[in-house]
Amino acid sequence: MDIEKEYITAEKKAELELELKDLKGPKRREILDALEFAKSLGDLSENAEYHQAREEQGKLEERIAKIEHLLLNSTLIKKHHSNQVEVGATVTVQKVGTKDTKVFEVVGSEEADTTVGKISNRSPLGMALFGGKKGDTVSFMSPSGEVKYTILDIA
Repeated sequence: MDIEKEYITAEKKAELELELKDLKGPKRREILDALEFAKSLGDLSENAEYHQAREEQGKLEERIAKIEHLLLNSTLIKKHHSNQVEVGATVTVQKVGTKDTKVFEVVGSEEADTTVGKISNRSPLGMALFGGKKGDTVSFMSPSGEVKYTILDIA
């Protein structure tokens, strides 16, 4: 696997497709209606409603473009067993010098959510773990200094 590629799971792909459908349908229509209403209020140069609606339209179109790019260019992660850490792997690690163990799922950057144990393959820890095998000790720099983890298991 190439660490530079963007990866998504089947669940994230389905979530993005639903979001795209909503953004291109009801959300786009809602903003167009707001623009039409704002235009009907008169002078556009001093029309706060119009400027707000245009700003929202820009953000919406930017998000649509990002989702379309992700869906078109991302590689779908398929769960499979491997003896080394790669995108899609669930890794159990132990912080060196402690009995503290953690379980992380290595995912693409779009899905990263440390509150549920999903780390990006592009994060410092994700890059340190990438390619590692059971028993390896990896290290990376955090804001508080060097951190070392030993890989206990890869699923």
